[in-house]
Amino acid sequence: MFTVKKIEENPLLKPIRSHAWEGFATFNWCPTQGKDDPVHVLYRALSLPDPLLEQKQISTIGHALSQDGIHFNQRKELITPKEDWEKYGCEDPRITKWGNSYYIFYTALSVYPFSQEGIKVAVAKTKDFETIIERHLVTPFNAKAMALFPEPISGKMTVILSVDTDEPPVHLAIRQLEKEEDLWNEDLWNEWYKNLDEYSIDPKRSQYDHVEVGAPPIKTPHGWLLIYSHIENYFPNPNNFQKIFGIEALLLDIDDPKKIIGKTKGPIITPTEYYEREGYVRDVVFPSGARVVGKKLQIFYGAADTTSCIAEVSLEDLIKSINPTTSASYNFTRHNANPILLPNENNPWEAKAVFNPAAIDLDGKVHIVYRAMGNDNTSVMGYASSHNGLDIDEKLSEPIYTPRADFEQKKRSGNSGCEDPRIIKIKDTIYMFYTAFNAIGPAQVAVSSITCNDFIHHIWNWSYPILITPGGIDDKDACIFPESFNNKYLFFHRIENNICADWFNSLNFEKEKVNRCIEILAPRRGMWDSVKVGVTAPPIKTNEGWLLLYHAVSANHTVYRVGATLLDLYNPTIMISRSTDPIFEPKEKYEKEGIVSNVVFPCGAIVRDKTIFLYYGGADEVVCVATMNIDKILNTLRVS
Repeated sequence: MFTVKKIEENPLLKPIRSHAWEGFATFNWCPTQGKDDPVHVLYRALSLPDPLLEQKQISTIGHALSQDGIHFNQRKELITPKEDWEKYGCEDPRITKWGNSYYIFYTALSVYPFSQEGIKVAVAKTKDFETIIERHLVTPFNAKAMALFPEPISGKMTVILSVDTDEPPVHLAIRQLEKEEDLWNEDLWNEWYKNLDEYSIDPKRSQYDHVEVGAPPIKTPHGWLLIYSHIENYFPNPNNFQKIFGIEALLLDIDDPKKIIGKTKGPIITPTEYYEREGYVRDVVFPSGARVVGKKLQIFYGAADTTSCIAEVSLEDLIKSINPTTSASYNFTRHNANPILLPNENNPWEAKAVFNPAAIDLDGKVHIVYRAMGNDNTSVMGYASSHNGLDIDEKLSEPIYTPRADFEQKKRSGNSGCEDPRIIKIKDTIYMFYTAFNAIGPAQVAVSSITCNDFIHHIWNWSYPILITPGGIDDKDACIFPESFNNKYLFFHRIENNICADWFNSLNFEKEKVNRCIEILAPRRGMWDSVKVGVTAPPIKTNEGWLLLYHAVSANHTVYRVGATLLDLYNPTIMISRSTDPIFEPKEKYEKEGIVSNVVFPCGAIVRDKTIFLYYGGADEVVCVATMNIDKILNTLRVS
């Protein structure tokens, strides 16, 4: 689990129209690593159009300085075309300090109109970012995005590059060199190219994806961290999946960087902000540099091929989340006896499925109220309990809650009834919010209540249910906060794809109805939570704020996962931070295969001794539980 945050000052580097050479775009920038003061950055500068030239615009490499890492000044052109092999432009620099010199690798364009045979890697050297000491064409074949490892590996100079980027399939490949001059030795490169597959690494998740080297590798105690570009569905996909420009991370073996130790499961940055979605090329984020500042990793990237930006993430959280030896503690751990509840053919009301459980910790045991469904597809609520939160001690043979009102009675064949409960204790009353569905109209949220004493003693005197969300609008995944804020109660629910909120003046639901949708959380384009988000369990109060775990659905593969957000302690309509990656996702057979495959769907959670017990439905068929240290979640969310 980790949290990536785009800094508020973005975009940090913008075109200056009065500088014709960088008046159109300034993007794909790379900083010096280490503790250099000031910070040097190189970036791709795109000129204003010149209507008198055949090539209307040209790319050069600019240089800027910053004393604080935020404000970049003293901008100037550093690398401009001088040789025939770069006469049509110099693009996308990567800097690595080696000894007393800075090696600047960039894309050199020798053919116009641009074509793959004229797109190659070049290198320039400088000691002071004032004078280019020398420059050379590096690759004799199509390649881009080369970066130098900042120290020898097995005594050799080592580079990583993207080969055949314009004549796919692309290869991310490693080359080791005996001496500096080997960098521009054409014969040695051609010999290496003959065995390209031997030197390649492949982080693609699909044959339709495209990858390129992003930032120069960063050495960590766990391996080399490589931030790279991963474009999903770059090539036409038979399923017509959407093309997504994303930024991801790889962890490479410290002694043999051809070995991938770990990697992110999906993009950690996608185009979501206005400056990433609108520009010269819309909906693009492209990494080209990185820098460690204290405990944070700064990712330098281009936005919409127009401006330059920074995003930050805890270096430790990122590394440990993708390293297989440490990642387990950054995710929920399943109970080894899962599923804890199964359908029971002897009870017709729960013969088909038991799933999506609510939970509450009362009187020394965890009470589980779960959705049950018979073969007629009518949903009711069942009950079970556990003293240790993991193993079931008691399970009732009859449902504790069944459809009573007309709005939850089956009007035609199909699913209907009382679904997906969330239960909250306020003073001496337990409120249950659930989805009421009559198989015809859009689902609505209903509420029923019961005294704590009756609930504990299994006297099921539930109040008659009341609808609290408007008709004609699909509304689900609802709960109320267990305490008031300035004498008002905050209600969370989901309309369409977003988590919304409304304020109630009281708990009198004969009078209080939902009439607002204050957006709290929305899907993130291109991410694992890109289609819809919804509340899992009711929010958990902590000293840091309210911890809200949420479920979400991805676009391309319709997988239900779980993420985390931290909400303001005094006004939970304000989101403080949000996990970038999921902290729980389907892995086991009972989660990946069922009535609805690839689903983990929690509706309840309790905390004991700083451990969260998360109760969830697996594949809409069974009830399960998983645990995680709450401080691990809070520490990660707090870092952002």
